[in-house]
Amino acid sequence: MDIIVINCTVPDKKIAKNITKILLKHKLAACVSMVENVRSVFSWDGEVCEEKEILMMIKTRRSNYAKIKLVIEDIHPYTVPEIIALPIVDCSEDYLKWLVKETEN
Repeated sequence: MDIIVINCTVPDKKIAKNITKILLKHKLAACVSMVENVRSVFSWDGEVCEEKEILMMIKTRRSNYAKIKLVIEDIHPYTVPEIIALPIVDCSEDYLKWLVKETEN
């Protein structure tokens, strides 16, 4: 099973919760962890910017990436949202079974 974690930063809890509810409702993700008070420092239009954000860590199957990307792009207020997929190289067998079960359509 090819599983991934998608990292996505959002500006506030409301947006994080909206995205999460849709992903879980449609079984596109098994779990979304939200890390609050993330300080992002980045370059935008030649300026160094600093923002307080929430980091969403979306645990899912690789086959769900395209649909998740569409959900995020539809709701996300940023012109260029962070949507980065990272491979899971190993995890517990029980967690893998749970993730697969929770993302079955």
